[in-house]
Amino acid sequence: MILDVIGFGALNLDRIYHVNRIAGADEESYIIKVSESCGGSAANTIIGLSRLGLETGFLGKVAADGEGKILLKNLEREGVDTSSLIIAQEGRSGVVHGFVDEKGDRALYVDPGVNDELLVKELDYAYAANCNLLHLSSFVGDSIKAQESVLERIPDDVTVSMDPGMLYAHQGLKKLGKLLNCTDILLINQQELDVLLTGQDFEDQVETLFDYDLKILAVKKGSEGCFVSDGEEHHQIYAFEVPCLDTTGAGDAFNSGFLYGILQGYALKDAGVLGNYVASCSIQEYGACRGLPYQEDVPHLREPE
Repeated sequence: MILDVIGFGALNLDRIYHVNRIAGADEESYIIKVSESCGGSAANTIIGLSRLGLETGFLGKVAADGEGKILLKNLEREGVDTSSLIIAQEGRSGVVHGFVDEKGDRALYVDPGVNDELLVKELDYAYAANCNLLHLSSFVGDSIKAQESVLERIPDDVTVSMDPGMLYAHQGLKKLGKLLNCTDILLINQQELDVLLTGQDFEDQVETLFDYDLKILAVKKGSEGCFVSDGEEHHQIYAFEVPCLDTTGAGDAFNSGFLYGILQGYALKDAGVLGNYVASCSIQEYGACRGLPYQEDVPHLREPE
């Protein structure tokens, strides 16, 4: 069976420290409570797509430790195929230490563990090609080379989406060139875009990215909603007004709704609305995945075209 979507990126256990405020240099704040949830940008997006009813799988690496077992079981519980997930017998699984204040703002510190020890020879290329869409998110270190290797080998009829995150944005266009040249759908937030294309105004940023032969660009703008374009059609779509508890994973939640809409044949604007809606569900709960809606919870927007 061909899967609808396969995710390929870091797998992390998120340890979220709820604090009175995010401390700056030489400042102090205090921890109100601590919670744990499973994370990793691509994994969050894939779980969101699985809940929306798509057949999903994942490419990545965990260690054979307690954190790795939690991450593996969580994917399986969410209906994500893990048959090609690599389990290292040594090392530690990835952990993200997140600090979230009472306004929902956050700061994240990544301990990548075996995520950054993903070797090209470990990859299941046939598995990566067995999908309609391959969704990429960032690694801290050299595992980007594994992603480049996969993109060189999968057939042209596999659509590629990528959320570069701030980690890849800081590497610049030259380092991301191989990935961008193979990307059909780019999902990026405004802060990342400003880092990736420093000094350009928004119109120039959009034009520069479409020089890489993108089919679709989605720029996530937080409380201002999103901008979506296919190079000819452009839409600025307002965010849903909901109470915000935690923005962790909001961008990944948007990806789930938006990619679901694109795969189901929705018009570009409607896919953007769906992305905003799923993100609005996410930020009303703590953690990256707790608020992700199931298919039966999503209001009917319109019939696919």
